[in-house]
Amino acid sequence: MAFIEVADPVSLVKSIILMVCAVLVVLGGIGILRYKDDLERVMYARIHILGLADMACILALLVLGEFLLAAAYFILAPFNAHAIANAYYYGEEEK
Repeated sequence: MAFIEVADPVSLVKSIILMVCAVLVVLGGIGILRYKDDLERVMYARIHILGLADMACILALLVLGEFLLAAAYFILAPFNAHAIANAYYYGEEEK
């Protein structure tokens, strides 16, 4: 019977928080792409909510001491939101 070796509790808590952050970001992305609404400008509200979740995950990464990952995410997340908004605004989809 194999037992899982538990490292120090701090690393376990860090791993759990990072997994929760990753799940939140993925769920936010799925929510933007999957759920449709009849309101005209609801896409921009969805991007705003996703941006708030991104910033919460960046703060969690900073608290956990993952400075390089937080910096990369801090730089790339706004570009991603801007690209999504541009694609929606200039897309071929009827508004």
